Amino acid sequence: MIAMALANAAPAFASNPPGTASAGSADFAKADQTFKVEPLAVCDVNPDQAGTVTGSSPAVSRSGLKIGETSSACTTEVVNPDEFITKTRSVATGKAFELSALVAAKGPRLKIGEWKITCEATDAGTSAGWELKGMSGWTGLPQQISSGYVHDIKAGNGTVLARAKFTDTVFPVPNDGSLSMTLLKITFEPSSGYTGSITIGTTACTPTP
Repeated sequence: MIAMALANAAPAFASNPPGTASAGSADFAKADQTFKVEPLAVCDVNPDQAGTVTGSSPAVSRSGLKIGETSSACTTEVVNPDEFITKTRSVATGKAFELSALVAAKGPRLKIGEWKITCEATDAGTSAGWELKGMSGWTGLPQQISSGYVHDIKAGNGTVLARAKFTDTVFPVPNDGSLSMTLLKITFEPSSGYTGSITIGTTACTPTP
């Protein structure tokens, strides 16, 4: 398992949503074929009412790409009813990712057994966390993945077929305490024969009022 968490805190007034999460999406093409997967298992926090909003999507299969069942949950919890203080948690999970599109270009078959991305918010700030399990085909990936790490996905002869960016975290400018994170984005290079990208796990949240 590879996992990391990061945190950030500042006042509210946000440019990100109160809380949202999705297990992933895809939009890529080869020649005259386009493969599109709309955002999977989307949920959005309801900041005005305690409770959990859930999302789910069935397994999807496109030529060169498979993703298992995905789910999400966006929760608002009242921690101080007298002062109307709340906290939120937005989480998306997925399993059985397999990208075989690069095999024809002598590239690897990329697999991820499970993934999870979380964004938590209180009145003091926000934090995000993530997990990746059961990875194969990711030759040369370090044990500790730093935020924004870019991994070259290569053919056997060393040609870069795609680039994978891990844990891309964006803080607004000026920083209002909110954040958004993309767990993994795979962007195809021309040498692969494909254009476009595939995203695994996105989330965003904002300090609660």
